[in-house]
Amino acid sequence: MPKKIGKIEVKKDICIGAGACEATAPNVFKVNADGKAEVMNAKGDTDENILAAAKACPVQAIYVYDEDGKQIFP
Repeated sequence: MPKKIGKIEVKKDICIGAGACEATAPNVFKVNADGKAEVMNAKGDTDENILAAAKACPVQAIYVYDEDGKQIFP
């Protein structure tokens, strides 16, 4: 059984504000006034949808870690 997601981090220096994360998991991600994605609610969706949102990012600016701190994606 895969480990649960423990932490989600948006790398602001990489993010281009494409909005794919917000479109995939709108209860978790929001593109802010600066045009950068941010995590609004890390527990706002299923682990599967959060991971799908991270994978939808065209520049891989969303880093996902399991509950032990091990990087899951990218």
